Amino acid sequence: MAAGSSYSIVEYFGGDDGYRCGYCKNEKGNFSHGMWSHTMTVQDYQDLLDRGWRRSGKYVYKPIMNKTCCPQYTIRCHALKFQPSKSHKKILKKMNKFLFVGEIPEGQCDGEPMDSVCNESGPARDSSQLSASEVEGPINPPDVDKGAETNSAAPEPPRQDAGPPVNAKASRSAPIPGVGADPSRPPCRKAKELRKERRMQKEQRRQQEAGDSATSSSSSVPAPAPAPAPAPAPTTANQTKSLEEFLSETTPDSPLHRLEYKRFLCDSPLEVETAADGPVLGYGSFHQQYWLDGRLIAVGVIDVLPSCVSSVYLYYHPDFSNLSLGVYSALREIAFTRQLQKQSPKLCHYYLGFYIHSCPKMRYKGQYLPSDLLCPETFTWVPIEQCVPRLDASAYARLNQDGQAVDARALRELGRALVLFRRTVMPYAAYTRKCKGSGDEPEVEQYAQLVGQPCAERILLYRA
Repeated sequence: MAAGSSYSIVEYFGGDDGYRCGYCKNEKGNFSHGMWSHTMTVQDYQDLLDRGWRRSGKYVYKPIMNKTCCPQYTIRCHALKFQPSKSHKKILKKMNKFLFVGEIPEGQCDGEPMDSVCNESGPARDSSQLSASEVEGPINPPDVDKGAETNSAAPEPPRQDAGPPVNAKASRSAPIPGVGADPSRPPCRKAKELRKERRMQKEQRRQQEAGDSATSSSSSVPAPAPAPAPAPAPTTANQTKSLEEFLSETTPDSPLHRLEYKRFLCDSPLEVETAADGPVLGYGSFHQQYWLDGRLIAVGVIDVLPSCVSSVYLYYHPDFSNLSLGVYSALREIAFTRQLQKQSPKLCHYYLGFYIHSCPKMRYKGQYLPSDLLCPETFTWVPIEQCVPRLDASAYARLNQDGQAVDARALRELGRALVLFRRTVMPYAAYTRKCKGSGDEPEVEQYAQLVGQPCAERILLYRA
């Protein structure tokens, strides 16, 4: 419960009707429970996230996992242990190169596919929008999930080392058989080994030049025989750069572009809260604005909660889609989560929304490692590496491998669920005595089981 003993108030809508799936395009295959949140505390929303719920505006929904065509698993990243992958580093370097010298790649971005919030939620939703005065030119609608980008570019064709040009159409239909490795060429080596060798050679040349300089400056004194060059000491270049080092890379004195990163509160059902052991900015929903040379090019929406930063969606200017702003903003938000954790020790996870294994284009969230998926039956967290084999076998799967495990937070007594009836807060047991024959017990029981015991005893279910 929030400071001041405030309550969350929701209207439950049920989840019997199917609607169009934005992933597999099944016209009636997407099923989810939904409720409208009039107001919600950050702790209540944190608990709902940990039971598979998610918000789009003030609409809060939970996929019916064993019924929907494309099951959507809640995914969280361990922000403190996160190390950017090779593709993440490529995007960070691409952004830095653009800021330093203005170089921007041609064609489509090489990021990750677009993940629509509209695809995830039911038809009853509320979406925040940017005012026209805040944006120069068109901005993509607020339906881009964080860490996602359009990926329609074809892969680069393999390089031809020798021989005449081959007809492209013929090469696709009938590949020419190879003759194996060229014995006259040296064997392939890893780029990391080559870089290390070049660093060692450079260090040896530097030491040799320093020794030659010292010899020439003291020519009147017989020079001693040179000692064997010591092995070069490990340098910081051998160490893996952290995410923060990539983001705060030293810029030239006069970079071509300047990117600013600002945070502002935004409208949402979450109440703004502060706590002695919480982040300085407090808990709630925020806009994170990306300004390029004074021009707004992207806006990310996040929820800062007691245990996590939860991404909501991203607006971005289409002129800058080649910079992979979805991925870049997700990496920024992971770094932001690590920054907040220094102020609030239990705030250590980054929630990326839903992971959809049955849709290959939507598996990119599994690249933000280490990550966990939420088991849809026990509501426990399972490392994604353990989940993938089960999801390969079936779109819907119980992820917890302990067959004896159960939902520890399931509602034990329906009468304890709280109801808001005629502006009065009461347990459901008292409500049934007041409204005999109301016939809504199955609906209330379904709602209470879905939100779990702690939430059912805190969140007020609105009854007209």
